[in-house]
Amino acid sequence: MRIAILMAAMATAGALHAQETPCGGGFGAFVEGLKAEAVTLGHAPETAERFLSGVSQSDAVLKADRRQGIFQDPFITFSRKLISQSRLDKGRQMADRYASVFDRIEQEYGLSRGVLLAFWAFETDYGAFQGDFNTLNALVTLAHDCRRPEIFRPQIFAALSLYENGDFDPATTTGAWAGEIGMVQMLPKDILENGVDGDGDGHVTLKTSAPDALLSGAKMLSHLGWRPNEPWLQEVVLPEDLEWYDTGMHATKTVAEWEQLGVRARNGQLDDGRLEASIVIPQGKDGPAFIAYPNFSVYFEWNQSFTYVLTAAYFGTRLEGAPVYDARDPAPGLSGDQMKRLQGKLAERGYDVGEIDGILGAGTRAAVRDVQRELGLPADAWPTPDLLLRL
Repeated sequence: MRIAILMAAMATAGALHAQETPCGGGFGAFVEGLKAEAVTLGHAPETAERFLSGVSQSDAVLKADRRQGIFQDPFITFSRKLISQSRLDKGRQMADRYASVFDRIEQEYGLSRGVLLAFWAFETDYGAFQGDFNTLNALVTLAHDCRRPEIFRPQIFAALSLYENGDFDPATTTGAWAGEIGMVQMLPKDILENGVDGDGDGHVTLKTSAPDALLSGAKMLSHLGWRPNEPWLQEVVLPEDLEWYDTGMHATKTVAEWEQLGVRARNGQLDDGRLEASIVIPQGKDGPAFIAYPNFSVYFEWNQSFTYVLTAAYFGTRLEGAPVYDARDPAPGLSGDQMKRLQGKLAERGYDVGEIDGILGAGTRAAVRDVQRELGLPADAWPTPDLLLRL
């Protein structure tokens, strides 16, 4: 899932360095160029030759790249699809089976086990479905393809370094179509930088070793900014007179300030009053509500979909013992076609919604919030048929 973050970063930053082996052209010539480039990076010629000698272009990878989907379901629908009792039960079984590993993670990284269990569940169903694309073929195919070569080229040479360490087999290592590997789906460069030999066998094997995968995932989250021993998400009850424009990830207050405004934990107590936090209402003021602590933002370094991130964070709390959220009774949302019409209307009024794609992304949410305030409506950033009618 991290590949989406890299795509977004590269789209804004551009290539980080000149490409010594141009993308496109003949695939064989491209591979020969990679071999030469590997040597300039310090790899032995014979090693680069062995590593890349059997690589082939994958049409299946290109097809998967072009049809990659976006999470379009609203939070309630999406979370109910992904979170089942069997998935909860399996997570708790895994927590017991690898208790010593999770104890080590909590001690070394300050990460609660529910956080990693949720990623493990959503990425590969606890390791059961890790992808069957040949990883090297996928990376070289996508680097040769001229859509985003600067993203995938570094991953090839990171995989080469893993090969030199005995942690990557170009013929048999498989994973997702975009090159992610193992139980928590990490890219080769992330494995090279954050991989942990959790079982002490001298290798980092995220495909077959749960200790390696879990500890590597924990180290990566720590590297991405996870604050040790702090919460990430908690369900709350909101007062009816809350200023709805101040909800959403764009606005933060201290927990103590939210409490002064009438925000209460649905179960138990809110955390440290000094922490900065945001109120998240994924389906508006009449739907479920959460308080998002600073660690919640780290989830967006793993995946950019708001719905996926909120569901993963919420599932982590369920695995830690939180009850099912109160769905309440949110106003109906919009279909894809209705969302496109709404985006068009917002764009006509001068709001920047980005691409008119029928997806409720951050830009559209912000525009909805602003136009709701302009129209004197509760500015909860939830687009409804009533709002579309008013526009």
